[in-house]
Amino acid sequence: MYDVCIIGAGVVGANIARELSRYQLKICVLDREDDVSCGCSKANSGIVHGGYSDKPGTLKAELCVKGNRMYAQLDAQLHFGYREIGSYVLAFDQESLATLQRLYEQGQQNGVGGLELIDGEEMRRREPHVSVEVTGALYCAQAGVTSPYEFVIALMENAVANGVELKLRHEVLQLEKISDHFLITTSQGTLTSRFVINAAGAHSDRIAAMAGLNDYQITPRRGQYILLSKAQNHLANSVIFQVPTALGKGILVTPTYHGNLMLGPNAEEIDDKDDVSTDEETLRFIAQTARLSVPGFDMRQALTSFAGNRPVSNQKDWVIDDSRLPGLVNLIGIDSPGLTSSPAIALKVVTLLQDSGLKLEAKPNFQAQRAPIIQPKDAAFQGDTSHTDPALHLICRCESVTEAEILDCFRRGLPVLSVDAVKRRTRAGMGLCQGTFCGPRVRALLAQELQVKPEDIPQRGHSSTLAERARKTELKKL
Repeated sequence: MYDVCIIGAGVVGANIARELSRYQLKICVLDREDDVSCGCSKANSGIVHGGYSDKPGTLKAELCVKGNRMYAQLDAQLHFGYREIGSYVLAFDQESLATLQRLYEQGQQNGVGGLELIDGEEMRRREPHVSVEVTGALYCAQAGVTSPYEFVIALMENAVANGVELKLRHEVLQLEKISDHFLITTSQGTLTSRFVINAAGAHSDRIAAMAGLNDYQITPRRGQYILLSKAQNHLANSVIFQVPTALGKGILVTPTYHGNLMLGPNAEEIDDKDDVSTDEETLRFIAQTARLSVPGFDMRQALTSFAGNRPVSNQKDWVIDDSRLPGLVNLIGIDSPGLTSSPAIALKVVTLLQDSGLKLEAKPNFQAQRAPIIQPKDAAFQGDTSHTDPALHLICRCESVTEAEILDCFRRGLPVLSVDAVKRRTRAGMGLCQGTFCGPRVRALLAQELQVKPEDIPQRGHSSTLAERARKTELKKL
């Protein structure tokens, strides 16, 4: 029997697993996919929000500010990639200037540091490529960017290194409370656990309903994004927002942690929780709206597009609770700023578990450090595609990924079963050619590692190479 079973290997589940791995507990993490971070945790903006957008007194407001302040230390320990670059919310008229004032006051109430209201001239001095129509902006020094999927991978690698069991391809089918424990039926069999954490994201309402809690409802809110090449990253030094709407924080223009430029997301409520498709009309709208903030980007530099579904619930605030069914902690509707808040959510869940009777005895040999997979390259790097030394043998020319880095990602305690799983860990395939050169080489290395034929290694699931190429061709026309 497990002490704690966590359902969901996204950013919330991974933070909880890593935090609980500090203690002498038997823990498992279940996920229906073949890798961690396969839901909205990998398909989001990667923004570490300051905390001024959320209503004072809510869990969102409290945990966003707390989580934001935890990122620097976590990155120093786990090396997933984080930079505090600041953010701006732009105003274009008197109405939006009033919104900035409200956000400023709200941020002050929430305890956000580094807030400043500036005029349009100062905004253009700081960010020369923003629109001449900007009349003012709210600056937040504490906002940053991270690589969200690398964050989840780092957390889970560290949790597994500290004794957590990760069970992928284990879709939860039934959840039943029996006396002092839970019986969990999965697609791979059954297991028992004293405590269960429902961190299933867009499917958290379904998991709760299995336990008889039927009043939660998740409506997926899809956001589509456009990723541009690093040649465009000079257009924004910080995260640049427009004023938020009822559906979210609006279309942003931002540098990514690794130096690309990203546009999006839109916000559209859909029926299918697993529908992460993109469409030309929406991508065109995103590009046009982003030009209101930063007019000069070149869509011929678009590399790819993607979408993610945010788990918006029918509750007024996030639900982080075990009161109705002791032993089951439900995390319902953890939408934005869930990525930012996830480290603080983990601390809150641990406290709930302790208050519910889970004994927490510190593990004397807990290892807080995790070495990075991606190794920085400087001008002295002498890598080449024909080099025999794995540390110098380039597999991906665009992102300077070596054979040694790819081999390293196979030996971190997490299964690596697809070409995209390698991409998320090493960035092989994320450059200008989008895997045209390195894809077959990555596939060959992974086939050798798994002792299968290269043609048996999946790319990512259902998307075909031909469909992907056709979509990118359409993207260039926007």
